[in-house]
Amino acid sequence: MTGHSPTLVLVVDDEQPIRELVRTYLRSERMDVITAEDGPAALEAIREHAPDVVVLDVMLPGFDGIEVCRRLRAFSDAYVLMLTARGEETDRVVGLSIGADDYLVKPFSPRELVARIKALLRRPRAATATSGPAGLAVDTQRHEVVVDDQPVPLTVIEFDLLAALAREPGVVLTREQLLDRVWGLDFVGDDHLLDVHIAKLRRKLGDDPAQPRFVETVRGVGFRLRDR
Repeated sequence: MTGHSPTLVLVVDDEQPIRELVRTYLRSERMDVITAEDGPAALEAIREHAPDVVVLDVMLPGFDGIEVCRRLRAFSDAYVLMLTARGEETDRVVGLSIGADDYLVKPFSPRELVARIKALLRRPRAATATSGPAGLAVDTQRHEVVVDDQPVPLTVIEFDLLAALAREPGVVLTREQLLDRVWGLDFVGDDHLLDVHIAKLRRKLGDDPAQPRFVETVRGVGFRLRDR
């Protein structure tokens, strides 16, 4: 997503051993790494360096990772991978609902963290404009979505989901196909992630799941974008 420039990853955690461990593994993959140890420093680093990916611990001094994610979404489209404590499902759901793209439970394998980041970065980006049902326009070159002549701001994941559906309006994409196209073929995780992001996408589009105008659920199969 940065051409030939190295991927820049911001690692935000208040535990120095974790920051250094993650830095070592990411540098071995030829990624550039910067770090922050609290919420305010994280936001300052995002504004100053515009990282491609933010690895963000939920439990932080200053203010927590949930608040960091909420604030950064006002000015950054970086991929956000949240680190949460085992059993803290509420943190994961809240994080995803405000713009995080993925999550990993502590303690985690550094190899899995690297794999998750690579999967985020490998999402295809089509440079074409597409259209779906009346009132919806998706421009994948400009990364813009318009509903009833009003721009709709989406996160990277939400846009990629909508773009995948918009490339084949009327065609049902299975849950597995959407996970592959948006998260990557080597995605490892709970496919509940897909449901959370589809729900967020629908809310932003003003779409009613019971009487969908745009995104339809095909029970037991997957999702499709209406073609009329």
